[in-house]
Amino acid sequence: MAIPPASMGPSALGQSGPGSMAPWCSVSSGPTRYVLGMQELFRGHSKTREFPAHSAKVHSVAWSCDGRRLASGSFDKTASVFLLEKDRLVKENNYRGHGDSVDQLCWHPSNPDLFVTASGDKTIRIWDVRTTKCIATVNTKGENINICWSPDGQTIAVGNKDDVVTFIDAKTHRSKAEEQFKFEVNEISWNNDNNMFFLTNGNGCINIL
Repeated sequence: MAIPPASMGPSALGQSGPGSMAPWCSVSSGPTRYVLGMQELFRGHSKTREFPAHSAKVHSVAWSCDGRRLASGSFDKTASVFLLEKDRLVKENNYRGHGDSVDQLCWHPSNPDLFVTASGDKTIRIWDVRTTKCIATVNTKGENINICWSPDGQTIAVGNKDDVVTFIDAKTHRSKAEEQFKFEVNEISWNNDNNMFFLTNGNGCINIL
């Protein structure tokens, strides 16, 4: 896995200065068929159900790669994992260890037993649902708010409130690269081919590494 800042830095993109990349700003051309279809679906299924999950605000949810488990992260400093049984969620386990809110989490792209949490306590934690234990804690430099696992499973990217994105080796749990951006980083994601990295920013743009 080539880390984006190293493999496609500012010079490769014809930009200058740290944190530079190719920006892409787009204005929506109107509702798509998908959006219209979802609106129709929600109109036909207007009833909602609530399932107790946490004692404070829930910040993040994500499905495991096999679709069997739903994980949630909360302001109560915990993550929870649920099993979907027919039309209801059944809590499987609660995961404690963070010293601050769990702001985002994601699952391993191909291993349904592993997920990772990003917290305001300046750490990320990797969890194994088979043992319900934390198998790795990685210290970072700031309060973490974004996290994603690369499609090949080799790298975890984590973003913090200071707009720093750190790329962590998922096997050694060590930092591979770190990039400070000059704009507000709101969300991060790889493409499915694992060769491009995307950031959304506070200026209404999507930036591509």
